[in-house]
Parts: sequence; structure tokens; C-alpha cells
Amino acid sequence: MASTPHSPDTRKSTVTRSASARSASGRSEGRRQTGSGQRGRADQRKPSAASSSQRADSGVRGARGANGVRAKASTKASQRRKPSRRLQRIYRRRRIGVALALALVLALVAFCVYSLGRGFSAVAGVIRHDDITALARQPIPSSVKDSSGVQDCTAEDVRLELGAQSQTVPVAGSLEFTMTVAYDGTSSCLIDVSNASRVLTITSGSDTIWKSDVCPAKPHMLLMSKGDRRLDTLTWNTDATGSTCAADASLPKVRPGTYVATLSLKGDAKAVSKPVTVAVR
Repeated sequence: MASTPHSPDTRKSTVTRSASARSASGRSEGRRQTGSGQRGRADQRKPSAASSSQRADSGVRGARGANGVRAKASTKASQRRKPSRRLQRIYRRRRIGVALALALVLALVAFCVYSLGRGFSAVAGVIRHDDITALARQPIPSSVKDSSGVQDCTAEDVRLELGAQSQTVPVAGSLEFTMTVAYDGTSSCLIDVSNASRVLTITSGSDTIWKSDVCPAKPHMLLMSKGDRRLDTLTWNTDATGSTCAADASLPKVRPGTYVATLSLKGDAKAVSKPVTVAVR
């Protein structure tokens, strides 16, 4: 088939279309390459975003883990700080026991202090009373008695008491008597407590066997007042006195029998003690 000749204009038009087609094809290729590059960069950015997301997730998990650890530690600390009910009861009982023990110790200390105070007061009162009594029992000279104006003690002022160490005594033995003068009056009085004024007498029936005032004695004057008691002792050697003073070694011994002892105040027949019976065997 024979080719049809083309005119110059027709060739130019064909060339122009070919060039346009190539230009369009090139632009399409460029767009495809540009799109591929953008997709590549996007794909490159995607891993980076994923990495960031992973790091964020790791941070969150780490934060949660740290919070969990702190919560567990706080729970354990709270459990350590807060004892169980059983321990609380034990601690409560211990506190109550300590409080009771402390109260008991304080009460004991207060009682001891109070007792010591009362004891000191009582001792001081006894000392003062003993001092006053000792002063009152000092012998008073007869010149002071005559000028003082204080009356002598009588049976209305004093009470005489007599006691024996034993109710029996062997022949030629010795027996000790206890003689007491107790004040019962309302006003102070003077009394002579020597053996010549406060007389011990031993009798057998109607016979006087022994008297303490046979031998002279120096007066021993005392001022008696409320609460005063005078106590003395005197020994009888189971002998018989005469009308004159003599040593015990020279006096005859009494025979076995029953004897009666009394204590009296010379010059006052009413001031007499109760009789004490003694048997000499």
C-alpha cells in the first residue's frame, strides 16, 4: 500500500501532539515519583510515630508500675503502722496495767508520807510529854515546898498499886515488889516517894513482920499531875525488922507461912493499896 504523503502542516501537528503526549507522560511519571516519595517519607515517619507511641505506652506502664509499687509500699507501711485488733487489745491491757501500777505506787508513797508525818508528830508529842513529866518528877527541896503553896497528895489525888514478882518464895530467899503511884486528881500535888513516906509493910496475922520506914530515908518530893505514874521496886529478903534500923544480914529470917504485903502513904490512912499474899516455903 502506497504511503500517503503528508503535508508539512500535518507533520508539525503530529510532532506537536507527540511532544505534548511525552510531556504529559513525563508529568504523570513525575507525579507518580513524587507520590511514591511522599509515601516513602510517610512510611518513614510512621515507624517514628509508632516508636513514640511505644515510648509513651512504656512511660505509662512505667508510671503505672511506679504507682503500683508506691501503693504497695504505702499499703505495707499502713499495715505495719496499724496493728491488729488482738495486738491493740494487748496494748490496751498493758496500758491499763501500767496505769494501775502507777496509781498503786503513788497511793503507797502518799500513805508512807502520811504515816511518817503522823509518826513524827506522835514522837514529838511523846518527847514533849516525857520532858514535862521528867521536869515534874524532879525532887523538890523542902524549902520550895513550904513556899510554893502546892498541896500534898492525898488518897483523892493518887492511887497506890502493889505487885509481887512471885506468889511464893523459899525460906531465906528474896522477893521483889513493884510499887506504883498513879495520879488521879484534878490539880497538881506534891508527894514524897521515898521509902520513909511510901511505906511497904509485911504482916502475918496481927503481927507486923517488916516495914520499909524503919530505916530513915531522904525525902524525895515529886510534883504529880494528870497522866503521871511513878514506879519503883523494893526487895524483901524474907527477914523480920525490929523497932530500930539494922542491916539485913543481922536480921532474923521468917518462918515458913503466909504473909500479906501492903503499900501505904504515911500520914493518910485511906491511901492504901490492895493486899498481896505471899507464901514462904
